[in-house]
Amino acid sequence: MLTDTHTHLYSDSFNEDRGTMMQRAFDAGVKRLFIPAIDSETTEAMYQLEKKYPENIFLMMGLHPTSVKENYKEELKHVEDQFLKRSFFAVGEIGIDLYWDKSTLEIQKKAFKTQIQLAKKYQLPIVIHCRDAFDEVFEVLETEKGDDLYGIFHCFTGTEAQAHKAISFNMKLGIGGVVTFKNGKIDTFLNKFDLKYIVLETDSPYLSPVPYRGKRNESSYLSLICEKVAEVYDISKEEVARVTNQNTIDVFGI
Repeated sequence: MLTDTHTHLYSDSFNEDRGTMMQRAFDAGVKRLFIPAIDSETTEAMYQLEKKYPENIFLMMGLHPTSVKENYKEELKHVEDQFLKRSFFAVGEIGIDLYWDKSTLEIQKKAFKTQIQLAKKYQLPIVIHCRDAFDEVFEVLETEKGDDLYGIFHCFTGTEAQAHKAISFNMKLGIGGVVTFKNGKIDTFLNKFDLKYIVLETDSPYLSPVPYRGKRNESSYLSLICEKVAEVYDISKEEVARVTNQNTIDVFGI
C-alpha cells in the first residue's frame, strides 16, 4: 500500500474523469490520500470528496501562501471556524511563496506563524509550502521550534544543507515527481538521509513524474515516484512503500 501525502484531488482538472482517476490510484495500490486546503473556495469541494471516499480521503485545513491577500484575516478566520466544527489531520498547506508575489511577504509570515500556532493548539502536524523562500520559512520555524512543531516539508526541492535544516525542525521531506527529473538534483543526495525522514507525494495535478512530465499528474503516478526512490536508495519498492507508509502514520497519527 502507498500513501499520497499531498494531492489536490478536488481540482477542476479532474472534473471530467475523477471517478476513473481515483480507481486508477486504488488499482496502483494508493489507498490513503491526504488532501491539502488552499482557501475558503476549496473547502466544500474537499468535503464532498471526503464524503464520496470516506475510507481513503484524509483532509487538512489551512490557508495556502499564494492565497494570502488583503483579506487574509478573513480567510484565517474561516480556517479557525472549520476547526471548531470538525477535526482534521494537519494544518496545511501553509508557508511562504515568493515566486508569484514578493510584496505579500510580511503578511505571508504572519499567516504562516498564526497557523503554526493553530497546529500546536490542536496538536497537529503542519504541511509546508515553500517556493523561493527557504530562508524566510526557516526564519519563521526558528521562532516556533520545539517538540510540538512537526510535519512535512511538502514538495522538497532544496539542497542537501536545506534538507538537513528542514529535518532539524522535525519535518519529513515530501518527495514527489521532481525526484524523477534529470535536473531535479535531489536524487543525487537523497540517499544520504535515512528513509525514516521521507514521505511520498504527487501534488497532483501538478509536477507529474517522468514519463508524464508536463502533463496532468494524478495519484496513481505515486508508484513511479516510489520506483525512483527505491532506485535512489538501492532497495525494493516494497521496502520504500512499507517505510514511507509508516512514516505517514507517525506524522498524521492514522
